[in-house]
Amino acid sequence: MPTDIQTLLSRRIPGHALEQPFYGDEAIFRQDLEAIWYRDWLFTAPSCELPKTGAYVTYQVGDYRVVIVRGADGVIRAFHNTCRHRGSVICKAAKGVAPKLVCPYHQWTYELDGRLLWARDMGPDFDASAHGLKPVHCREMSGLIYICLADVPPDFDEFAALAQPYLAPHNLAEAKIAHESTIVEEGNWKLVWENNRECYHCGGNHPGLCRTYPDDPSVTGIGEGGEMPPALAAHFDHWEGAGLRSRFHLSEDGAYRLARMPLKPGAKSYTMDGEIAVQRRLAGLPSDEAGVLMQFLYPSTWNHHLADHSIVFRVTPIGPRQTEVSTKWLVHEDAVEGRDYDLKRLTEVWIGTNDEDRRVVEDNQQGIDSPAYEPGPYSAVQESGVIQFTDWYCRTMTERLAPQAALAAE
Repeated sequence: MPTDIQTLLSRRIPGHALEQPFYGDEAIFRQDLEAIWYRDWLFTAPSCELPKTGAYVTYQVGDYRVVIVRGADGVIRAFHNTCRHRGSVICKAAKGVAPKLVCPYHQWTYELDGRLLWARDMGPDFDASAHGLKPVHCREMSGLIYICLADVPPDFDEFAALAQPYLAPHNLAEAKIAHESTIVEEGNWKLVWENNRECYHCGGNHPGLCRTYPDDPSVTGIGEGGEMPPALAAHFDHWEGAGLRSRFHLSEDGAYRLARMPLKPGAKSYTMDGEIAVQRRLAGLPSDEAGVLMQFLYPSTWNHHLADHSIVFRVTPIGPRQTEVSTKWLVHEDAVEGRDYDLKRLTEVWIGTNDEDRRVVEDNQQGIDSPAYEPGPYSAVQESGVIQFTDWYCRTMTERLAPQAALAAE
């Protein structure tokens, strides 16, 4: 079987799963990193995770290490986590607070805005202004932080302009992290996304989630072209009429989507009984029964925003058959555990769902690795979201690899 990605893309059968090398070949994984992960906007953290001056988080994707930090002026910035002296990692912890960024190797000291402040014994001709930390493109939008590793990033403003009215009522800038979890799924990042983009598997695998989220495509099904069941259209119209941005919107390039989806009748939040999990609501919605604002931005994040809390997910590829999934539960900054919410009640549905999804993805990866595997057809009724994702992936890779192929042919 060829591992040349352009050959595989050219013979792809529409409406079918991808061929085996897409899910495990090292060369294709590296091309995924170069063509997508190093070029697109990536979600890293909610801004509430950096509540004060000097608060930072670190993030690694592929070969790049990044530190995201809040400056003394309140601005959140991102830098390559690499000292300008001899390249040591500067911030080694996953998160922390520091008055300055100090390299542990030789104590080169950087201001929170990246300027080099002090470097011992570098001589009278040393120009500190030429050795500041290398910046990474960084945007904060409605309480969410995104970075882009490309020299010239793709447009962010169109996404932000669309997303902000949907996100505004959810008040993410006034949140705090009630709980976070990180799991590693032994499967390719595309399998993680394919599993996320359908609920064909939900009834047989997610008993907790299915207490509140409908897995019936006649309620929530949206076709690849945006067609939808009448009940879903009526749901969108109702909440738009109540002043809440809700309607399904998929970007022209297919890279992001927003839609306020219904929960099961009477359900208000992701809990085992469907009732509210946090009494001190995070969002200012006209009703607890407005459903869940579902937002994704390929390749790194999907989010669920409810009346009482929000859940943000971050996907990070580790290897051809290994993906990290980070989940953070956000509640109002003044909500008190034990009074306003019970942590187990708040988190149990998605802790269980994440673990169930991990098993599903790992089973899928193991089956694909078999020599007997061949791509099967998707269900247009149940897996329109998977079709949309794989179409986006194949189209993006084809477009971005074409200039490289042309150069190689010269």
